[in-house]
Amino acid sequence: MAKKGKKYLEAVKLVDRSKAYSVAEAIELVKKTSTAKFDATVEVAFRLGVDPKKADQQIRGAVVLPNGTGKTQRVLVFAKGEKAKEAEAAGADFVGDTDYIAKIQQGWFDFDVIVATPDMMGEVGKLGRVLGPKGLMPNPKTGTVTFDVDRAVKEIKAGKVEYRVDRQSNIHVPIGKVSFEDAKLLENFTTIFDTLLKVKPAAAKGTYMKNISVTSTMGPGVKVDASTFSAIK
Repeated sequence: MAKKGKKYLEAVKLVDRSKAYSVAEAIELVKKTSTAKFDATVEVAFRLGVDPKKADQQIRGAVVLPNGTGKTQRVLVFAKGEKAKEAEAAGADFVGDTDYIAKIQQGWFDFDVIVATPDMMGEVGKLGRVLGPKGLMPNPKTGTVTFDVDRAVKEIKAGKVEYRVDRQSNIHVPIGKVSFEDAKLLENFTTIFDTLLKVKPAAAKGTYMKNISVTSTMGPGVKVDASTFSAIK
C-alpha cells in the first residue's frame, strides 16, 4: 500500500471513524479534511440493501443537481440533419455521425458524455466494446438516447449526473467541489438522496440505505447518519 502523506494523516485525526455524523457536519468535515492542492471533488457513496444480480434491483438513472458539479461536461452528440443543428444550438461540444465513430475507433476520447438520437444507435452500437467498459455508452434510462437533444445537452451542461449501482451494491455520485458553499453541497446531497429513495425497488428487502459516506478527492471518508438527515428535512 502507498504510504499516506502527513497532511492526510493529520486530516484523519479530525474524523471519528466510529461515529456517523449529521449531513451538515459531514460536509463541514469533508471540506476541512481536504488535503488536495486543487479544488477537490466532493463525492457521496451509498451502500444500498439491494441485490444487483437481480434485474428488478438494478438501479440506474440520472438527475440534474440544482447547483451543478463544478465541472463542465464535454458533450458529444451523434445526430444528423435538423437534430445535429439542434445539438449545436444547445451547446454541444462535438456533433457528428460516422466521422466521430471513426475517431473513437482510432482512440479519441476528448469528451465526457455521449448523447445519441435513437436512429444513430445502430452505428453507435458498434462502439460498445470501447464505450461500455468506460461507462460512456448512451442509454435511454439516463436520458442520453433521445430525439430531444436540446433538453439532453442543456441538462448535462447544467449539472446532470448519472447514478448506477455496482456489483457491491454501491452508488458513487459527485455532488460538487470543496469550494462550494456548505448549503449548495447539502442541497445537491438532498437531491440525490431523495432520488434514490424514489427509485427504491419494490423487491428490495430490509434496510435500504445501509451506509452513506461523504468524501473528497484524496481525503478521508466521513460516515453520514441517514436518520438525522431525514429528521432535518
